[in-house]
This record gives sequence, C-alpha cells and structure tokens, in this order.
Amino acid sequence: MSVFLRRSCGAVLAYAVITQGALADLTSQDVWNDWKTYLGQMGYTVSGDETVSGNVTTIADMAVSMDLPEEDATFQMVVPEMSLTENGDGTVSIDFPDTYVMTVSGQGDGEEFSVDINYSETGMNLVVSGSPDEMTYDYSADTIGIKLDGLNVDGEKMPADALALSLNMTDLAGSSVMKIGENRDIDQKFTAGGMTYDMAFQDPDSGDTARVDGSMSQLAFEGTNVIPSEFDISDPQAFYKAGFSFSGLFTYGSGQNAIAGTSEGEAFSVGSESQGGKFGASIDAERLAYDIEQNSAKVAVTTADLPFPIEIAMENAGLKFEIPVQKSEEIQPFGFAMNLTDFTMSDILWSMFDPAGALPRDPATIALDTTGTAKVLLNIFDPTAVENLDTSDAAPGELHSLKINELLVSLVGAKLTGEGDFTFDNSNVSEFDGMPTPTGVAKLKLNGANALIDKLIEMGLVSDSDAMGARMMMGLMAVPGDEPDTLNSEIEFTADGQILANGQRIK
Repeated sequence: MSVFLRRSCGAVLAYAVITQGALADLTSQDVWNDWKTYLGQMGYTVSGDETVSGNVTTIADMAVSMDLPEEDATFQMVVPEMSLTENGDGTVSIDFPDTYVMTVSGQGDGEEFSVDINYSETGMNLVVSGSPDEMTYDYSADTIGIKLDGLNVDGEKMPADALALSLNMTDLAGSSVMKIGENRDIDQKFTAGGMTYDMAFQDPDSGDTARVDGSMSQLAFEGTNVIPSEFDISDPQAFYKAGFSFSGLFTYGSGQNAIAGTSEGEAFSVGSESQGGKFGASIDAERLAYDIEQNSAKVAVTTADLPFPIEIAMENAGLKFEIPVQKSEEIQPFGFAMNLTDFTMSDILWSMFDPAGALPRDPATIALDTTGTAKVLLNIFDPTAVENLDTSDAAPGELHSLKINELLVSLVGAKLTGEGDFTFDNSNVSEFDGMPTPTGVAKLKLNGANALIDKLIEMGLVSDSDAMGARMMMGLMAVPGDEPDTLNSEIEFTADGQILANGQRIK
C-alpha cells in the first residue's frame, strides 16, 4: 500500500511544486492548461467544470485519477472547487478548499479494499508568476496534513486501529520553478519548521500491534528534476531513457521516534533521537546515488525478555554509494562508503559479556571508503530481467577494479587500518572458485591485538590453545611494527593466482 500512498500524495504535492520564470503576464487559463498537460504526462486523467467570471477562473469538481494496473488499483481525488485569480500584475493566485479527500481502491491478496486519504491545510498562500513556458510557484502555509481514514476490506469497515497514519507539517515556505521546453526542468526548494507523524496497526490474525510516533524539526529541501515531454510512465526503461532525472538533498535539524507494541503477546518499545542529518539522492538513466547521514543518534530498546533497556549511541553514522544502473559493454566507475563513528553502549549492556570491565570501553569506530570500476550486465529498470535473477546463474555484473581508500576498525582496545588497490581478471575464474582473479596489494596495520587476546583469555572467552593458533596465524600473515604490539602486513595477489604475505608465498 506504500506505493498507493506515495502516488496519491504525489498527485496533491504536484500542485505545490510545479514552478517560475521571467517577468511576464500569466493568465489563469495558462496555469490551468499547464496543470492538465503536466498531470496528463504523469499518467493522470484530469477533468473539471470551468467557469470564468471577470478575473477569476473557477474549476468545480476537479477530478484527478489514475489506474495502477500493476497493483490492480485506482487512485482518485476530487477537489470540490479550485479558483485561479488573475491579480492584475501578471501573477495568478490559486485557492484550494481547506480539506478534500483522495481515495485508493483495488484488490490485493484476493480482497477488495479502499482507503480514504484526507488532505488538510491552513493559511495556504500559492502564487504563480512568470510566463507560460517558465512558471514560478511561490507558496507558504501554516500547516499541511495528510491522514488515512475509512479503510474498508471486502465492503467491511475496519477498526480505526487496524491501520492509521497521519503526517503534519508546520510553517512551510518554498518555491518551484518549471521551465517548459523539450523537457520540463524543475528547480524546487522548501523549508518547514517541523513535521510530526504517527502510524498504528493491528494484525487481525495474530493480534500483534505497533504504534509509531515521531517528529522532525528545521526541515529543508533543494532539488532538481527533469521530466521528459513524452514517455510511458508504466515503462520504467522508457521513462529513464527519455531523459528523466532527479537530484535532491533533504536535511533536518533534530528528530525523535518512538515505537511501542506487542509481538506474540510480549510488549516491546524502541525510542530513538538524533541531532540532525541529511538524505541526498540522485538518479538518471545511467547512475543511482545515495548519501545518508545521521548525527548524535541514540537508541533505547525495551523488551519483556530483559529487565533493563538496551541503550546504544553513536556520534555519526553514514552511508554513501554511487553505482551504474544501465547495461553496457563499457567499464563504469562506482563508489561505496560507510561509517559508524564513536559507537557506545550502556554499562548494563557491557556487563552482560564483560561484568569485570576487563575490556576497554572506549567508543568504537568502523569506516570503509572504496571506489572501483565494473561492467553492468543487467538493466535494473527492466523488471523482467530483475525477476529472472532469482532463477538464473548469470551474474548482474563484472568487477574490474577495487580501491580501498580507507579501512578503519577501532574497538575494545584494538585498531585495524588499511588500504588496497586491485584489478580483476574476469576471464580467469578458476583460481578462486568462480571469483575473478585479483591482482594487487593490500597494506594493513593492527595495533593492540596481543593485549586484546590476553584480555579475552583472562575473561575465559578464548582458550590458550585458540589464542596460540591466532598468534601463529598473525605471525604468518604479519611482521612486527616499530611500535609496541603493532603488526604490519602486506598481502599481494599476483596474476598467476599466488598470494604473498610480506613476500612469503601462502598460496
């Protein structure tokens, strides 16, 4: 149902993000005609009864609908009345009712369903300026809200707690600029003072329940979007090949989230908070990229199995990647990076496996930064090809090179750092059991390994014989460094399948 909600909400928000241009007169008919064209390109059917009185054009019973054949469902929205007022200065003001209803209906898992989505706003001000081929939409609102209502399954109205969802934003302001040429180029930005959301559901079969409440502050978004003038929205491959692209960055100042419910009759709760973060994304016919970050995050989990909450925290957590998505004979670059910085756990959680406090409890950090090249053998926009992966032995791509720019693992008193640079021979997969043969060198440095082994022996977690085996392995793979309890290792993979550790052959 998330697909339905996304498309449903998108139809409404499209009105608040269509966009600007040069100083020229606009008429209400210019704006209304472009809405019909734009939404029609996105796959919606738009209709309404138009009347003109002086400088005001009124659209009564404006209906926006779309069939969703893949989900066997239909989206429909009816706005009782919308007015477009020419202000005499080349701008057009748009007025909506304070509330109206969207409906998603269809079949899923052999059941017919329908759900209403109530849209509401207060203090909305929406003004369009520019020219017919370049429009600016400036808008502000005290509040905007979306709420699920009236869930029906097979003609029976479900209880309110079977599925509930609401989202509210306050103090919104933004603008969107749309340039209409060969394609539609959209630049948009907005800010919001805050956002609150809550969701609840109850499984009618198991009785399991969950409720989610959360909030975010100081929201901001900036992004660009290119929408092709002609495409088939039901064909993702054609959609992207026609020129669709999106790039945007969403940031927030702080956030909190609380989850509570029951599972198999047992109560649980999860609480989290953070001091801001970001979510960046971009996609086009060639590449997909994400950049996600969260700052000063804390999480506390309570279950019926434990008499105390499980508490963890981290100063920073991030995930970043950029990958090619189009099947090609060309070798293309990619990148992947992640970090978990200054991770800590509560003393109660530490005491479960280290009651004597033998292990250092300094914050832990894990970081990895890699780049490389690969050949993509599968188009991810082709649903059939993606589905066939489950039943095919074919690989989705070939790895041609990999560079480890940074490797850092620091925890319980030990620290591993490293870097590496490799190429891969995809014509030779016999040396490493189906994996392309690597050529290159990795340089590693390990601090504090022996001290950690001694502590694990003291705690009874590692036996003397196991420790001896670990130390023998380290002696085989590494050489002592200049600093106490430091090991250095240079692992080399040769083109003929050999592996050398500090010049000594181990394969």
